[in-house]
Amino acid sequence: MTDGPRRPEALLVMEPAHFRVQFQQAQLDRLDRLVGLADPISTDELDSPAVRSRLRDVEVLLTSWGCPTLTADRLAAAPQLRAIFHCAGTVRPLITDEVWRRQILVTNAADENAIPVAEFTLAAIVFAGKKAPFLAQDARKHRDDWSYASKRGELSNRDRTIGVVGYSRVGRRVVDRLRTLDVTVLVTDPYANAAQVAAAGARLVELPELLRASDVLTLHVPALRSTRHLIGAEELALLRDGATIVNTARGAVVDTAALERECATGRLDAILDVTDPEPLPADSILYDLPNVMITPHIAGSLGSETRRMSDSAIDELERYLSGRPPRAAVTPDTFGMSA
Repeated sequence: MTDGPRRPEALLVMEPAHFRVQFQQAQLDRLDRLVGLADPISTDELDSPAVRSRLRDVEVLLTSWGCPTLTADRLAAAPQLRAIFHCAGTVRPLITDEVWRRQILVTNAADENAIPVAEFTLAAIVFAGKKAPFLAQDARKHRDDWSYASKRGELSNRDRTIGVVGYSRVGRRVVDRLRTLDVTVLVTDPYANAAQVAAAGARLVELPELLRASDVLTLHVPALRSTRHLIGAEELALLRDGATIVNTARGAVVDTAALERECATGRLDAILDVTDPEPLPADSILYDLPNVMITPHIAGSLGSETRRMSDSAIDELERYLSGRPPRAAVTPDTFGMSA
């Protein structure tokens, strides 16, 4: 790496595959201008003698998927550590109380990860209105006879009601993108501000009202004890016949058994990018139902999209080095409510 004045030592901690995708030459060049990058530049473990030796001088960690949990023992090996810039969304798998005790700065790139999730969700909502995923399955059976299209009901995205559960990073972006459609948007979230929701073109309501009115229900809440099975048998029963459930949040937000029962009757449709468990057991009926579309957790950042998060983390690093406050700090207070 280049010579120059002393810079803080940094170490990248993530799975090798993520390092290769998230840190290409442009990202490495930016880092080289900001911090010292000794050998190894990147690691997926923090316990070997070579990495422990490296940790002694490290002030900054850039982390991503595959970073080991930052236990007290591992943090003790990094006495100079002052900041952790996470190049992905949630930091829950790696952060421990010892991080907060040592007052280490933590940031994440959840805002950037929300962008492709919102894009995927908008596409799913549009497809739901047209029943596109389910008609695509019908096409395999009927082939040269398109009369099957009329059996899926009205195929339209006009004058529909979209229910958004969770006015989160993703939820807010979904509401904003829904402005492109001629739809009514309802939001439920105990922490949302009604005036802010109204300014975004939606209306804040309680969950039962939202469920009864929605043609498409889209979920954007974190996986917490309070949100487990938030959408269960009682909630599914409130949805109108022919409604579609879109889940790009966390599988545990929905009671899988209850969803299986409803979808098996044909009363409800589902577009699921996340499930509980993940993946579903091979014998789950949801795989075989013609009114269910399952994708393997692809809504979030993948491929080149992940470099948006790396760039954001490096932006945070620049702010740290210049003494400016972070834009996406994770604190003990917000940690408990994060996805």
